Amino acid sequence: MTDTRILVTGGAGFIGSHYVRTLLGPRGPAGVRVTVLDKLTYAGNPANLDPVRDHPGFAFVQGDICDPEAVDRLVAEHDQIVHFAAESHVDRSILGAAEFVRTNVGGTQVLLDAALRHHAGRGAFVHISTDEVYGSLPHGSWPETDPLAPNSPYAASKAAADLIALSYHRTHGLDVRVTRCSNNYGHHHFPEKLIPLFITRLMRGRTVPLYGDGLNVRDWLHIDDHVQGIELVRTKGRPGEVYNIGGGTELTNKELTSLLLEACGAGWESVEYVADRKGHDRRYSVDCTKISRELGYRPRKDFASGLAETVAWYRENQHWWEPLERRAELGSGAG
Repeated sequence: MTDTRILVTGGAGFIGSHYVRTLLGPRGPAGVRVTVLDKLTYAGNPANLDPVRDHPGFAFVQGDICDPEAVDRLVAEHDQIVHFAAESHVDRSILGAAEFVRTNVGGTQVLLDAALRHHAGRGAFVHISTDEVYGSLPHGSWPETDPLAPNSPYAASKAAADLIALSYHRTHGLDVRVTRCSNNYGHHHFPEKLIPLFITRLMRGRTVPLYGDGLNVRDWLHIDDHVQGIELVRTKGRPGEVYNIGGGTELTNKELTSLLLEACGAGWESVEYVADRKGHDRRYSVDCTKISRELGYRPRKDFASGLAETVAWYRENQHWWEPLERRAELGSGAG
């Protein structure tokens, strides 16, 4: 029996690298070989892959998913694609949307075209998306059948990518599976997003920015649970389907800030309220009934221990995040 060859785009980033480390780690599936394709933009960090760099089933290619020739060569050599690569920071998309459209929409289409040439009738194309494509809702939770209503340029670019990916299934029969996750947290998270930004600033005795009134609500998903959900979709999911992946812990940004202050030994004098983000979605909440019922998913990491482990990791790995602070010029106060 030959190994399954998986192409992971964006595999040097926060979630993608954890997926690769998990696949090639001691508890990963047998018979899997992984190639990471990553452009190594500001948020891509080769050090994230150091734990698996010497694994016989690992390979790394620096390249752009918008490059049709490079993508075609790689897709032809692999059986499946797990597509993480994306521009993902909402604040950056507000300042300039062009790169988000180019990468998130155009790059996804380049990958899909290559998959259609080489994978028609075989091999899953797992497209990693976000709950932000649904927009904002005051109560309840989004099932996968809810219409998309993105509000930021980032979310709109991901919604467009979702629809293009699903169209390749409906039009061409390509085995496309889409996952939509809630806010991720954990180790190796680039310090421009709320949790790592607050942890690293508080550890330096600096203030942290909290958007608006701090009452925007997010559901928090540990990267271990996100990877678990992705693997269930890759191995057991149905072609042409969308699966929400949530963590089951909804907090206002103010509640989360309080927990981070306590964990870092700081007080509210360290918090600076700043003007709210343009078009800031008030609340996200995904309904995970489908992935739970069909694939047996459930979040295993409770938020208290997950957050404590995350804070401890940043405390013990200052050498990893200190050089990245200079790149995180648009530190954000909200997820």
